[in-house]
Amino acid sequence: MPQPDDRLIVALDLPNALEGLELAQKLGDTVSFYKIGLGMLTGGGLALADELKQAGKRVFLDMKLFDIGATIQSAVRGLAQYDLDFLTVHGDPHVVRAAIDGRADRVTKILAVTILTSLDRADLDAGLIKQGAITDLVVERAHQAFNAGADGVIASPHEARLIRALPEARGKLIVTPGVRPQGAASHDQKRVATPAEALANGADHIVVGRPIWQASDPRAAALAIQRELAQL
Repeated sequence: MPQPDDRLIVALDLPNALEGLELAQKLGDTVSFYKIGLGMLTGGGLALADELKQAGKRVFLDMKLFDIGATIQSAVRGLAQYDLDFLTVHGDPHVVRAAIDGRADRVTKILAVTILTSLDRADLDAGLIKQGAITDLVVERAHQAFNAGADGVIASPHEARLIRALPEARGKLIVTPGVRPQGAASHDQKRVATPAEALANGADHIVVGRPIWQASDPRAAALAIQRELAQL
């Protein structure tokens, strides 16, 4: 088949590296970019990330780091040694600045989390987050993250268009989770869109997890998304 489109990032949201590697082997040449999240960290996630990189794949380490600046700087310095493609931190300016310092001259792109796509306004109220529409808060956090030096942001498909319109977003990455192929269940994601909608709204990459790895035929599910991307 043709070279897989790396706009598709498959989330390996599985318990351990063995299951993640098994899925990657099933997907084979249909996928070139994988996301490894916090849930797999204690199950060999870093080892899997390194193995996938050695196999020529791109890797997005989704840690959503948040801590004091010195700790963020140290953590990112260590993780950046793996030459991973993307690494997430929370979008607070002090966190982003520390991550950029820790990354130094390594290739890893630092992506800032704006507001998690599983949250709605009621969740923000419960967390004592300031008043305002989620869309406005996401755009404001993206603006701050770009000014702090972030290489890109994580945001839902619904905010991608507004973020892309920011002057500070020129040349920056927008990566969108909460992407569901037509007809797929939304699960715990509350701000979702199809791959075509997300990319039309300005996303550079889409993250798809359960619709692929929970499918009876994960390879066929990935190929269906790749065919959709090929038409855009």
